[in-house]
Parts: sequence; structure tokens; C-alpha cells
Amino acid sequence: MKKILKTRGLFWCTIGLLTFMSSCQKNTKAKDIAEKTEKWETHFTIEKPFNKNELSKNFKDYWYAGEAEISSYKLEQARYGEIRNGHAVLIYVTEDFLPDTQVKADKQNADNIPVLKLNATKNFNTGIYPYSIMQSTFYPVSNNKHAIKISSSMQEWCGHVYSQLNNKEQFEIMSHSYFEGEADKRFNLDKAILENELWTQLRIDPKSLPTGDLEIIPSFEYNRLRHLPIKAYKAKASLMNGSYTLHYPNLNRTLVINFTPNFPFDILGWEETFKSGFGPKAKELTTKATKLKTIKSAYWRKNHNKDEILRKELQLK
Repeated sequence: MKKILKTRGLFWCTIGLLTFMSSCQKNTKAKDIAEKTEKWETHFTIEKPFNKNELSKNFKDYWYAGEAEISSYKLEQARYGEIRNGHAVLIYVTEDFLPDTQVKADKQNADNIPVLKLNATKNFNTGIYPYSIMQSTFYPVSNNKHAIKISSSMQEWCGHVYSQLNNKEQFEIMSHSYFEGEADKRFNLDKAILENELWTQLRIDPKSLPTGDLEIIPSFEYNRLRHLPIKAYKAKASLMNGSYTLHYPNLNRTLVINFTPNFPFDILGWEETFKSGFGPKAKELTTKATKLKTIKSAYWRKNHNKDEILRKELQLK
């Protein structure tokens, strides 16, 4: 009898221990989730948050119809003291984004971050050799946080460069280049307004765009073309009916984005004035982009030879 009671006692002690361990595991798991949530919220802490924008029915109907918006532009690009003819394309599309790894989500999940993504491309020739530029911006449709991620690549016959920003506790930046002095870098920046994100913020709510005397990190494209460090520069921003202007006094650079003042606030074109070339004799020139055509398309399915007709519709060679 004593042996049976001893066995039963050992059994219930074991059950109690397992229950305690299970409870600890559950508490630990809940704590991990809480820490991840708190950490993610910390990633997005900014001193002057944007006004939160509630998504309108127009926004949902337009941006969540299973298609991307593709706009083509005639491009007159200033490079090496001359104007080069080419074309630019802005591809806007909504998608779910993973908060931790900061890449597109393959599956729907409550933890995903809804973003408006912009892939902005430019193609032009400098004499015998071509330039190809692409910038990607992943901006929360909540419109009250900085872009989650920005990447930029540039290819030409001399080589190629790549830069990437991830929005963590600070902006974490990696940059690779074939130029001496720019090579392979990793560094952090305090959070500031990103010029790249303004092109997506405009499409959600132009009235939320920052104005006045600011500090802004210029577009990654501009920094690489001018071989400038990626950091915030003093800027003055102004918003008029259908026009948003950024002026960087220390860079002698002005960017004007023209857009339709009514939803969906499509971008009609832009002008960017700066010194093209290097040295005291560098000319001040203006890059211009003029809209050609806008279509809505699930372009990722348009990958057959017969679909090339859509490039003709966009007036792309």
C-alpha cells in the first residue's frame, strides 16, 4: 500500500512539474510576443509623427483591386553637364510586408504591415553607355510612420552601386560601390524625413506632406549620382495646389513634384534642378519628367511575348 501511495505521489509530482514547465513556456512565449511588439513599435517611434490617415473607400477601391498602377514618363536627365533623353517609370502597388525581416510577405498574417510600394526606374544613355536606376520604397499605408525600407541600385558600364535602409531602432544603412572611398559601408542614422518616402506619402494624402524648415535625407539616387554621404540636410518644403517643392540650400538643389490635387493624386511629372558635373565649372541644369501614360495592370502576370503590347501602350521602347 505504501508503495502504491509513493508511486501515486511521484506521479502527481511529475504532473505538477510538467504543468509548471508548460505554464512557464506559455508565459515566456507571451513575453516574447510582447517584447517583439514593443520592439516593433519602438522601431517606428518618431519625434513628430504624421497625422494618422484613415483609409477611404476610394483608396481601398483603387489600391486594393489586385492591380498595380504603372505610369511612364518622358525623361530629360541631367548628367555630366548635358541633358540625356530617356524614360522613367513609377510602379505603385499595395502589398503586405513582414515587420521583422522587412521583405514582402508570401502569406497573409495579422502581424503583416500593409504598405504602398513604389518602384521608380530610370533609363538613359550617356554617350555610348547606358544608365539604369531603380529605387524601391515600402511605406506604411497608415501614413503615420517612416518608410520601413528603402533600396536603390544603379548600373552602368563602369560598375554598379547598391544602398539599402532598414527602419529599426535607428535607420540602419548598408552601401556598396565600386568607387574608392565608397566601397562597403554599414552605419546607423538618427531618424529623419526621407525624400524617397515623400513620393508615396503624397499618393496617400498630399495634405500630410511636411512643410517649412526641415531636415531631409535626399533621395538615394541623388546621393549616389553626386557621391554625397547619406545623411540629413537642411531643406525648405512648400505645398501648393498640385505642386510640392523641396529646396536644399546647402546642396543648391530644388525638386518640384507636380500632381493632380484630387484622388488618386497621380504624379504628372517633376523637375529637379542642381549642378550637373563636378568642379567650379559645373553647370546648373534641370532634369524633367513629363507623364506619357498611366495604366492599371497585374503586370506580374503579363510576362508573355504577347504582353509586350502593353509597353507600346506605355510608349516605352
